[in-house]
Amino acid sequence: MIKYSPCMDIFFPNVSFKNKIETIAKLGYKNYEFWTWWDKDINEIQDVTEANNMNLMTFCTKFVSLVDVTKRNEYLEGLNATIEVSKKLGNKVIISQVGDELVGLSRGAQKECLIEGLKAAAELLKGTDLVLAIEPLNLLYDHKGYFLARSDEAFDIVNAVGSKNVKILFDIYHQQITEGNIINNIKTYFDQIAHFHMADLPGRGEIGTGEINYPVILKTIENLGFNGGVGIELFPKNENHSEVLSNTLFLNS
Repeated sequence: MIKYSPCMDIFFPNVSFKNKIETIAKLGYKNYEFWTWWDKDINEIQDVTEANNMNLMTFCTKFVSLVDVTKRNEYLEGLNATIEVSKKLGNKVIISQVGDELVGLSRGAQKECLIEGLKAAAELLKGTDLVLAIEPLNLLYDHKGYFLARSDEAFDIVNAVGSKNVKILFDIYHQQITEGNIINNIKTYFDQIAHFHMADLPGRGEIGTGEINYPVILKTIENLGFNGGVGIELFPKNENHSEVLSNTLFLNS
């Protein structure tokens, strides 16, 4: 069963984290996620999650490049701290971006550095039930200069790492921009997908406002037996965020 997971760093701005969780719990959500943990009160998150019988799906590790070998130790230190926070908060997936492409160094060399960095990350994750999910992002609109855009390259990287603790975050919005062929790619790479994100295109807006056929895509994911999170990572035009999230929660029911 799909676990819809609103990103709390987007919805209900200028509202306390505690009130955000209480609000989505009243809407019927059981799961949520956010981007950054290092600017939040971890004890408060733990308390409000338990008090509202919620489940934290995922958040990001620190934003340090994996394609720059001089940054590897910094990346691993950040991941180690993130792992400790995950153990406390109970999420099973950690999101990782990989960094921007470096000028003057071949893509092959950067890809090899990325793989070696993820192998080192896998050693930190070994013996846990945590999964580090690397995220391809679109280069056309939102993340110009980012190293990793295509799901097939992400799949190759994860396979080269060869760890059950390192997989892919498949962002449907980003991959529609980058490559299309969404359903076939989800089916092809399904075993290596730990988490999904969704928003509609163009505009990264509400589900059902653009070109992506989410009812069919979500039904495909459900039929494949996915029981992880589908993050709601959209930027709503409608200022009534409760209405947006209510419509999204029941989109595929």
